[in-house]
Amino acid sequence: MNKFYRILRYDWPLHFVLLITNWLPDNIIFIRLRGFFASFFFGSCGSNFRIGRNNIFYNSQKIHFGSDVYIAHHNWFCAGGTIDIGNEVIIGPYNSFVAANHTKLNGSYRYGKESNLDIKVGFGSWISSHCIISGDSSIGNGVLVAANSFVRGALLDNGVYAGSPAVSKKEIY
Repeated sequence: MNKFYRILRYDWPLHFVLLITNWLPDNIIFIRLRGFFASFFFGSCGSNFRIGRNNIFYNSQKIHFGSDVYIAHHNWFCAGGTIDIGNEVIIGPYNSFVAANHTKLNGSYRYGKESNLDIKVGFGSWISSHCIISGDSSIGNGVLVAANSFVRGALLDNGVYAGSPAVSKKEIY
C-alpha cells in the first residue's frame, strides 16, 4: 500500500479524531462516540466499538476489531504485522500490542530490518491491565490474561494465564 495514501486515509484522520475526543471524559456516551468516529480508520471494525482516552495506534489499517469490543484508556497498538481482535473482547488499561520485532544489522538493532509478526485475540477474551502481547501470539476464545503478564505464542481456549511469560493457571468454562 502506498505509504502516503495510508497516512492520509488512516493514520492522520484517526489521530485527529483521538485528538479532538481525548479531552472528553471516559463515560459511556463519550466512549461510544469516540469508538464510532475512530471505527472508520481501521482495517475493519464491527459494531458497538468502544474506546477510552489516550490510546495510540500505529498502522491502523492493519488492525481489525470485531463487534462489541471495549478498549480502556492508555493502550498502545503497534501493527507491523496484523492485529486481529475478535468479537466481545475486553482490553483493560495500559496494555501494549506489539506486532513487530527488531533484528540486528552489523551488531546493532538501530538499523536492523523490522520483523513483522501477527497477533490474534479470540472471541470473548479479556486482556487485563499492564500486559504485553508480542508478535506471533494467538490468544484463544474465552481467555483471561491476568495483570502484568507477557504473552508470546499460543494461549488455549477458556484458560486463565498469568506471569512473564504467561502460563496456564487454570481452565474456566
